[in-house]
Amino acid sequence: MIIINKDIKDIQSSNNYIALGSFDGLHIGHLSLIYKVVEIAKKNDGKSMVFTFKNHPKTLIDKGSIPKLLMNNDRKVEILRSHKVDIVCFQEFNLEFMKMTPKEFVEFLVFKYNVKGFIVGFNYKFGYKNLGNVEFLKSLQSKYGYELYVMEPCTYKNEVISSTRIRKALEAGEVLDAGKMLSLPYTLSGKIIHGRQIGRTIGFPTANLQYEENFILPKAGVYYTNIMVNNNIYKGITSIGSNPTVDGKAITVETYILDFDREIYGEKINLSFIKKIRDMEKFNGIEELKSQLERDRFFAQNENYMSSLRI
Repeated sequence: MIIINKDIKDIQSSNNYIALGSFDGLHIGHLSLIYKVVEIAKKNDGKSMVFTFKNHPKTLIDKGSIPKLLMNNDRKVEILRSHKVDIVCFQEFNLEFMKMTPKEFVEFLVFKYNVKGFIVGFNYKFGYKNLGNVEFLKSLQSKYGYELYVMEPCTYKNEVISSTRIRKALEAGEVLDAGKMLSLPYTLSGKIIHGRQIGRTIGFPTANLQYEENFILPKAGVYYTNIMVNNNIYKGITSIGSNPTVDGKAITVETYILDFDREIYGEKINLSFIKKIRDMEKFNGIEELKSQLERDRFFAQNENYMSSLRI
C-alpha cells in the first residue's frame, strides 16, 4: 500500500479509481465504498485509492465543534490495508484547500492523480462551502471522461448509518449497536498507568487506561470488553466513571482482565467494547460492590470472544 501525506509520490503511471469521503470511523457505509473501489480498480486493471483529509475540516472552520474521534488515521490505514486498498491519501485540510471550488477539486484529482473513476456516497458534498455534490460530479463526466459510482445508504435497524449516529450510540452506552454499525467493536488504545489500586484489595485488580482525550468515551457504566495485550486477547470487565462507591472524583477507564496476573504498567493495550453489562451504581459498601463484581465476572466468562478484533 502507498500512503501519501505531505510528499506526493508519482502514481500517474496507473489508472486510479478513487473513493471520496471523510471516512470518519470507517463504518459499514464507508466500507461499501471501499469494497466498490477495490472491485472496480481490479476489473479495470487499475489501482484503488482512498482520498480523505488528514485533519477534520472543523479544525480550521470551527474548532469549538470538532467531533470526538471514533478512529485515528493509523487505525484507518490498518483496516484499509486489510481490504487490499492500493493507495491512501491523507490530504491536509488548510485554507488553500478550503477555498478550492468543486470544479477545481475535481480537476485536482483528475490531473494530479490520474483518476479514471470516482466512488462516492449518495450524499457526498465537496468543494468550497460544500457546493459540489453528486449531480455536479455527473455534469463533469463527459468533459473529464471519468466513471462515476454512487453508493446507496447502508442502514441498521431501518435507519441510515452515519458517524454521528454511532457517536450517539456510544454516548448512550449502546456499544453493541455501535460495533455492528462500525463492523468492528469500538476500540480505545493507550498505556496502562497507576491508579488508586483499590480493586486489588478486593480481588479485582484493574488496569487503568490512559486514553487519548480526543476520542469519544462510551457512557458511564460497566462493559464486557476484549483486551489485546502483546497480540493476545483476553476477556475483561471495564468500568467507565468516577467509582462512586469508593468516593472517586475523576472519570477513569479501568479494566479487570480475566485470567491474567501480569504487571503491564507502561504497556499499550487495545480495549474493545463488546456489550454493556450495567449502569454505573453506588453500592452500600465494599462487600456489596464485590458481590456485584462477581456477577459481572460471571457475565464476562460466559460471553464469546470477538474474532473480528483481529484485522
